[in-house]
Amino acid sequence: MIASLTGRLAFKAPTHLVLDVHGVGYEVFIPLSTYYGLPNLSESTSLSVHTHVREDAIQLFGFLTSQEKDAFVLLTSVSGVGPKLALSVLSALPVSDLVSAIQSGDVEKLTTVPGIGNKSASRLVLELKDKVGKLQPGLSPASDSPRQGQDATFDDALSALVNLGYRPQDAKEALKQVKRSNAESIVLKDMIRESLKELARG
Repeated sequence: MIASLTGRLAFKAPTHLVLDVHGVGYEVFIPLSTYYGLPNLSESTSLSVHTHVREDAIQLFGFLTSQEKDAFVLLTSVSGVGPKLALSVLSALPVSDLVSAIQSGDVEKLTTVPGIGNKSASRLVLELKDKVGKLQPGLSPASDSPRQGQDATFDDALSALVNLGYRPQDAKEALKQVKRSNAESIVLKDMIRESLKELARG
């Protein structure tokens, strides 16, 4: 089993990359979070890798952090969640948000992930609630520290923008600008709309 790879980045796309390791090109499937953290082409990078063996293929799934790899393995342990859907979850939700949503039973947030419906979201909560804590040992369970209303709105808006294909850091900056411009509380729909305007301005 391949557990990690270090090599020259020969190709990268939002869904996969090719890593040249001593002349051998490894195709590795990745989440968006890893894609955004990759260096320029021809530069060296290291990935934590999960080797997925099927009857008809051997696929590699890579992550810039071991935390994401652990989250991926946990997600694929849930019945009905395959590697591609697990990548979709990690592309839409940072690990911290995923842990928070599962621990608090936030099915609505989990269903913002393409391919995750109410049944799948409920299954994730049921099967992983007691397991996700090890992904972030220092994180208190969400029930112990409920989020404030506007913090929850900010997080939900960020998740929505990332789902639309924006870089998490760009989306965060746009959301912060919107919050600075609106002294009073702002509803989720308006926050997303105003943030899209900020992102369009560049």
